[in-house]
Amino acid sequence: MATEPDPAPAPDLDGAPTALPSVGARVLGFLAIVAAGAIGAFIGYAFTDLQCHGSCATPDAIGGLVGALIGAIGVAVVVVLALRAMGEWKTVQRRPTGPDRPAVAPAKRPRVR
Repeated sequence: MATEPDPAPAPDLDGAPTALPSVGARVLGFLAIVAAGAIGAFIGYAFTDLQCHGSCATPDAIGGLVGALIGAIGVAVVVVLALRAMGEWKTVQRRPTGPDRPAVAPAKRPRVR
C-alpha cells in the first residue's frame, strides 16, 4: 500500500516584507473617498437645485449622483497614487545601501542626461 507524501509546509508570511501601505493608511484613503463622494453629492444636488424651478426631484437626484461620482472618482485616483507611492517608498527604504549593495553593471544603469 502506497503512502502519500506529506504536503509541503505552508510558508511563514509573518516576517515577509510587503509593499502594501499600512491598514490605517488604506482605511483613511477609503474614508476620504466616501467623504468626497458625499460632498460631491451635496454640491451636485445644490447646483442642480439652484437652476431648476418647480418639481425637480429627478434632476436634483441626477445632479447629486453625478456630483458624487465625480468627487469620489477624483479622490480615488489621488488616493491610489498616494498609496502606490507609499508602497514604493517602503520598497526603496528596504534596499541595501553601501558596501552590502550588489554592484550593477554599467550597461544596466539608467542613463542620466
